[in-house]
Amino acid sequence: MAQLNVVLMEPEIPQNTGNISRTCACTGARLHLIRPLGFEVTDRNLKRSGLDYWPFLELFYYDSWADFQEKNPDSRCFFFTTKGRHVHSDMIYPDNAFLVFGKETAGLPEKLLREHPDTCVRLPMMDERRSLNLANSVAVGVYEVLRQWNYPDLQCKGELRNYEWPDGLD
Repeated sequence: MAQLNVVLMEPEIPQNTGNISRTCACTGARLHLIRPLGFEVTDRNLKRSGLDYWPFLELFYYDSWADFQEKNPDSRCFFFTTKGRHVHSDMIYPDNAFLVFGKETAGLPEKLLREHPDTCVRLPMMDERRSLNLANSVAVGVYEVLRQWNYPDLQCKGELRNYEWPDGLD
C-alpha cells in the first residue's frame, strides 16, 4: 500500500489542523505535527473540526524539525511554499512522500527552503494576493499526489440511495 505523509511545522490555528486531520483520515495519509503548536491538542476547536475522524488518523508528534529528521532519516520531503519555483502538479511524488507545510502566519523558514530548492513547490495563484488557507493547500497537495498514484485504496465511485443509474453511467 502506498503511503502519504502530511507534515505541519508549527501550526497555529486549531481549526486548520482539525480540518487537515480530517483530510488525512479520509485519504489514509499520516499526519506529523512539529512543535511548538499554537494550541493544545485537546482544544475543542481542534476536536470539533476533526469530528469523529480522530480514531482513523495516524498521528505523530515531534519537538522540532531536527527531531522530525532524526526520526524520519530517509524521508523524501516536498516543501509547499509561496516561494517555490516548481508547480506542485509538475512534481513526481514517490511512495512515502512527505508534504511539508509551514505555519499560517509565516510559512516555512527560508533557511529550510534554501536547503531544498529542488523540492520547493508552489500552488499557482494570482500575483500579489494572500496565499490559500493552510487546510485548503494541504487538500490540494494530498489529492494531487493521490491522483498521480491513481487513488490507491480509495473508493472512487459513490452510489445514490434508491436510484438506478441510466445505462452507461456505471
